[in-house]
Order: sequence, then structure tokens, then C-alpha cells
Amino acid sequence: MAVDLVAVWDVPCSDGIHQVEVEHGTISGRRIIKVDGQEIVRRDWMFRLVGSETFEVGRPRVRCTVKIEPCGAFAYQYSLDVDGKAFRSFTEHQSKVMRTWLVTAREGTYRVVLEKGTLDVWVNGRKLETAGEFVEDGTETHFEVGKKPAYIRAVTSGDKRQGLVYSLYVQEQLIPEHKETL
Repeated sequence: MAVDLVAVWDVPCSDGIHQVEVEHGTISGRRIIKVDGQEIVRRDWMFRLVGSETFEVGRPRVRCTVKIEPCGAFAYQYSLDVDGKAFRSFTEHQSKVMRTWLVTAREGTYRVVLEKGTLDVWVNGRKLETAGEFVEDGTETHFEVGKKPAYIRAVTSGDKRQGLVYSLYVQEQLIPEHKETL
């Protein structure tokens, strides 16, 4: 029974980027959804070829819905809603509420994420304990990347619309921000 891979999305969350894959059998109606290669939804012999499937990704858990809709004769359109928003709106929102850096070390690459709203810091999918302190021109949030001391400095930009500027330092070395392209 033929089931085709019909859609793939990379969903940016605090704990990492999660890949959502949708397979759809347009004759049998079979639906398979995988997150990060793990099958999480399987529906065999669906009489309705269209519909939606809801599931969760990431930590904290984010609700996702894949929608399968007709688009002409024997053609289908696939869309993903994440956290109640269309995928594109969700990724734009994430780019505003998170700051991401990639730190390269001998033992590998670390993905460091700051959630601006909560000031939670995630490293390679793990939420860290941090210590905050006020400094002369703003605040610093201290933690470790691997075994190396690190901190995120938040200072005012001087522009009301831009708000705070966040910079990551690992062993006193400034790490450039990483813009995730999805």
C-alpha cells in the first residue's frame, strides 16, 4: 500500500528544532506523522481522506495540528498549525521571543536558547539553572556551556521599539547570534 511523504516542517522550540513529517496514502487514507523520526500518529484505512491530526512536540509541550484539505480533483493541501498559529506565524513569533546562539567546542556544538519572556536558558534541549545579577549597564544571567562559564548580558538598546539587546559570552568571548533559517 503506497504512502507518500507529503510534507516536512522544522518546528523551532526552546529545547531544539523538531522535524515533523507527514505521510499520506491518497487511496487508503492512511496517515502517518513522525516527530524527529519517531512515529507518533498512525491511522490506517481512513474512509475520509481529509481531516486533521493533533499531537505535541518539544519541552515544554507545544500543541500541533496537521490539516489535510482537498485542493482540486484528487489533490490535497497540507498545513501545520503550531500553538494555535499557522506555521509561518509561529516561526515569526519564535524569532521574536527567543534568541539562539551556536557555540562550537572541542566536544561538539551547543545550541543555546534564551526565552526572552521567562529568561529561561536552554542548552542542547536541557533547561539550565541560572544565576542572575545586576551589572552597571544591565543584567547578566550566568550558567555553564559544557564545563565553561557563560553568561547572557541584557542591555538597553536606547531604542524603545528595539528594547533590550542580548549577547552571549562564553569564557568572556562574545558569541554571534545565530539566525535559524527554517
